[in-house]
This record gives sequence, structure tokens and C-alpha cells, in this order.
Amino acid sequence: MSPAQSAAAQDAPRTRHVAIVGATGAVGRELIACLERRDFPTASLRLLASPRSAGRTLPFRGRELTVEALGPDSFAGVDVALFSAGASISRKYAPIATAAGAMVVDNSSAFRMDPATPLVVPEVNGSALAAGPRLIANPNCVAAIAVMALAPLNANVQVRRVIGATYQAASGAGAAAMEELEASTAAHLAGQAFQPKVLPHPYAFNIFSHNAEVDPDSGYNGEEAKVMDEVRKIMGAQDLRLSFTCIRVPVLRAHAMALTVEFDAPVSPDEAHAWLAEAPGVRLVDDRAANHFPMPIEASGADEVLVGRIRRDLSDPEGRTLALFVCGDQLLKGAALNAVQIAEALL
Repeated sequence: MSPAQSAAAQDAPRTRHVAIVGATGAVGRELIACLERRDFPTASLRLLASPRSAGRTLPFRGRELTVEALGPDSFAGVDVALFSAGASISRKYAPIATAAGAMVVDNSSAFRMDPATPLVVPEVNGSALAAGPRLIANPNCVAAIAVMALAPLNANVQVRRVIGATYQAASGAGAAAMEELEASTAAHLAGQAFQPKVLPHPYAFNIFSHNAEVDPDSGYNGEEAKVMDEVRKIMGAQDLRLSFTCIRVPVLRAHAMALTVEFDAPVSPDEAHAWLAEAPGVRLVDDRAANHFPMPIEASGADEVLVGRIRRDLSDPEGRTLALFVCGDQLLKGAALNAVQIAEALL
């Protein structure tokens, strides 16, 4: 081997044995695609799912990989385990995976608010990975997308309050909800009755409050509470005043949200433009002349979070409040992409 080849070999990242838990779900499939598209240094890939999915095959780098049933022995020899199979599965199997020597990135809510578990968006609080934790929580999709817009602003002038309204796609409820949206839309257009099975209300040509359980005292639902708690944790701002209203809309993938952001000092739209233009993972879409702003159809399949409609809140005479609109792919930055970025940062 020549000196140049030797140096290149030393610089090349060591390949890792990777497992995906929940590989057949919507996020699981995106995890497979992200590993391939980003050329993650993968020596082997183990696809894990429920027994009913075992035996199915999924493509990865030109080969068909067979899905295996998840079990206690699934993590032998695994370096990185990416979980996206729900909180109960994560609570049971994540400790088994870490005990077997794997680094776990968990996409469920199981560990997000555990004080000992970092909740990470690499562009925002990647420093939380410096200690090399064995278990890392991947945020709620709305929280991950929101902080991509909020953190660059907060880094320049402290954010004191955020009021958000979300427009959440079917993908947030999984592949079955996406299929139900397509089927119910087809039935509606054909003039046929359709009985929803995955979501509690008719989905085609309808919007409704997020179907998480509503707290009878506060009136906020579980999704809204998660978003507010997680935004504070990711941004390291426990005193940040937040209020979110989370709504499901008949869009297949990519969440959108309207954010009203109040700062400690006056901030102009031009200043916000400049800060967001330099932010990694953010793409400005803010063309007033063409009335072109962030849209789910353009955010779908994109790694970047789209931010636009940046304007003064005219109800604030002090000029300390801006309004903006944000779109991000729920399956990518809101889930799979962020998980793979965490693994990349750690390795």
C-alpha cells in the first residue's frame, strides 16, 4: 500500500454494524433510505420488526435484506441501533441493545424527557453528544422542525415567547394513516362512504385537532405538551414561554407551522433573514413578489427545513415580535434524517 493509500485508509470512517428496529414502518423505511443516500459507513444492516413482518424483504444498496423478528438476542455484534417502533418497544429493548454494546438512537417518546438522556438536534445542541452517550433521544417531529427555525434566531437575540399553530401531515401518524388518507380521498372523490379506522375523524378534505389525549385541566393535548417540553429541553431554555395548537391536515408528509416569536429586544425581518440564511439545515423560501413561501409539497423529500413569510407582528408596537412560517419533512428532519445525523456525529 502506498503512503497516500495508507493515509486515505486511516482517514476513512470505520464501518459499523447497524440495526433498525421498526424497519417496515414509514420512519423505518426512511432510515434505510437515509443510510444509503448519505453513504453511512455500514458493514452490515439488520432489519428488525414484529414477528408478523419477519420474512419480508427491503432493498438496501442494491440487495434485498430479509426482515427479522425482534428479540432479546437481536443486538449481538451491533454497533448502532436506530429505534422507531414505539415507546413500549424502546423501553423494553433499548436497555438490551445498550447492554449488548450498541449505541441507541431512539425515535420514540420513551426517553425524551429523561434528564439523563440527551434530546438532540445536531445543528442546535450537538454539543450534548460530546460525552459519547450510549442512548440518545430523537425529538418529536414538530419540536425538531421548530427548533431549526427558532435556534438561529435565539442565538442572536434571546427568544422569550413563542406561539405556534401546526398543520401536521398524515406521516406523523405512520404509514397506516398515510394509506387511510389516500383511500379516504379516493372514496370521497368517488362519492363513496368511508369509515376511518386509524384516525378518529374523516381525513379527506378535513382538518381536526391532533388526536392525542387532551388534558382536562389545561385543555392542551399530549402532542402540544410534548412539543413545548421538548423545545425547552433542546434549546436549554426551561423558562421559555410557549403555547402550541396542533392540528392534523390532509397532507401526506411534511409538517407546517405558523410561529409568532417574541424577543427580548427589537428584531427586524432583515436581521432574521440574515441569521436564518447562515443556519445549517435551513433554506429560506420567502419571495413576497411571487407570493412563494414554504409549502409541504416542496418540503417533502427535502433535508432542509423551509422558513419564510418573515414579517413584523403588527400587534406589537415595540417591534420585538416576528411572524414566520415553517415547513419540514416529518419523516426526514422530523425523524429519520435527524436520527442518522446523530449517529454520524457520534461516530
